[in-house]
Amino acid sequence: MASDFRLKESLPELTEQIVATYTADDSINHLGHCPLPSYEAVVRILLDLKDILYPGYRRNTNLHAGNIRYHVGGLIDSLHDQLTVQIGRALRHEHRVKQQHDDCVDEIDFEAKGQAMTIELLKRIVKLRQTLATDVEAAFAGDPACQTTDEIVFCYPGFEAITVYRIAHELVQLDVPFIPRMMTEWAHQQTGIDIHPGATIGNYFFIDHGTGVVIGETCEIGQHVKLYQGVTLGALSFPTDADGQLIRGQKRHPTIEDNVVVYANATILGGRTVVGRDSVIGSSVWITRSVSPGTTVVLEKPQLRVRGSEDGKDSEAPELNFQI
Repeated sequence: MASDFRLKESLPELTEQIVATYTADDSINHLGHCPLPSYEAVVRILLDLKDILYPGYRRNTNLHAGNIRYHVGGLIDSLHDQLTVQIGRALRHEHRVKQQHDDCVDEIDFEAKGQAMTIELLKRIVKLRQTLATDVEAAFAGDPACQTTDEIVFCYPGFEAITVYRIAHELVQLDVPFIPRMMTEWAHQQTGIDIHPGATIGNYFFIDHGTGVVIGETCEIGQHVKLYQGVTLGALSFPTDADGQLIRGQKRHPTIEDNVVVYANATILGGRTVVGRDSVIGSSVWITRSVSPGTTVVLEKPQLRVRGSEDGKDSEAPELNFQI
């Protein structure tokens, strides 16, 4: 059946109705302003950075000693240009929002600032690779299902999310606005793991399985920490001022000290909550106050009732290991 072309005559009117909603006080349009950072460009930047961090694993698998310098040099040159533009846009947007003006003509050279931040990020790649190598080591040591470290880089969503987080966190430390959150939210879409770029995470960090993990902005996580799927490191409450507005910038999320394991679906909340070193947090627990070092926290042992048993009594279950 052919389309009724007469119905298309209403499309200009529909267009006018939609465009009429794009008003000056509309908070979900960005018209007549300087361009925001490009989402597609930020994703390309991440892919290029991962090519440098893990040469031979990603888009170009034919690298060797004879061409690696050329390959990395080309990526570094491209990243310089891309990051300079995108960081400059983010800085300009932040300035305009804080100053509450829409003028695209600025006395500040935001692209020059973006270039300086870009160079500093590129200088940190060597340290980033060293840190990420400890995360690979933690994943290999912590997962008996893993056969090689190559498997971690290729396949593990937890490691993918950690990689993007560590890049984004460097940008946070350089005071780059907007872009770090774009990066970690892209990783969130890809992996189901939500790590705020403002969180502080030590070396040898491992997220096993990973889906549903949430790590809040003001979390502080020590070294040799292992999380399983569904773990939430969140805020207990959101303080407000006299006008009822959220007070931002306070520590709202827990501190996890060194050598802690947190099993699946555990929820740990609050900026004053500290899980002491060498502790084990069992599955599905709810924690809103600090845990002393060396403590194991578990729910009370559930009772299992076997259907059709002669005496109708609960059946004793063997002791179980939380590892998956």
